[in-house]
Amino acid sequence: MQIKPLTEATFGTIFQAFRQAFADYELQLNEAQLQTMLRRRGFNPDLSFAAFDGDEIVSFTLNGVGNFNDIPTAYDTGTGTLKAYRGKGLATEIFEYSIPYLREAGIRQYLLEVLQHNTKAVSVYRNLGFETTREFNYFVRKNEEINLETKTAALPCSIQQIDLSTLDSVSGFWDFHPSWQNSFESIRRATADFVGLGAFADRKLAGYCILEPVAGDITQLAVDKQHRRKGIATLLLREAIRLNKNDAVKIVNTDIACHAITNFLEAKNITVTGKQFEMVRKM
Repeated sequence: MQIKPLTEATFGTIFQAFRQAFADYELQLNEAQLQTMLRRRGFNPDLSFAAFDGDEIVSFTLNGVGNFNDIPTAYDTGTGTLKAYRGKGLATEIFEYSIPYLREAGIRQYLLEVLQHNTKAVSVYRNLGFETTREFNYFVRKNEEINLETKTAALPCSIQQIDLSTLDSVSGFWDFHPSWQNSFESIRRATADFVGLGAFADRKLAGYCILEPVAGDITQLAVDKQHRRKGIATLLLREAIRLNKNDAVKIVNTDIACHAITNFLEAKNITVTGKQFEMVRKM
């Protein structure tokens, strides 16, 4: 068995390994969906590694590369091991093998998210030197189950589709910094996959929403603090549901400390589905 980078691996080979490694997961991705996910998350085959048994990938880590909080960062886009090869510590070996290559490429930290109920994985990451930086909620809800009733917005506004490039100065709307996959850097890697919605009051942006319609992923939803509790977020959510091509909405990685977004979503019958840890290891 040999560990090496995925520089020369075809996408088909990577997809087959991904499909087999996650065959027992409820959520399955087809080839197009995996390509979209990897593009959005900054997948770099030269800095991604796998264990090969002959010509077959049996364990892998697909790394995204970019900046996070202005620090050159590698991001775990997907780590998996084929069922017959589990329990051998291959994922740990791959990670440790990758460290010198990542450092040589200028990477200064490694970032990942892990389901909190996956206690075995959490323990492995902590033993590898990862520290928890934030806790996230994630939400999944069928479109027809979402409560979109609202009183007339207290602030007259219009909802319009907007160019995502116009949203570079909206960080003042945020209560927390977006996670890797929800950041503007990730969105820009796959701009054509997203729809931007703006709520305008007196010709000024009062709130916005970014949706990936095929996946049903609401990536960002924020309202200017001075215009909150006026029905604007509900109007944005309603339009996002109308444009959604998926049968469900997914809102992933909201900061557990942000009660405003949690309370808003739960009021819309979008209840917490699960929780994740955001973890970082300095390089």
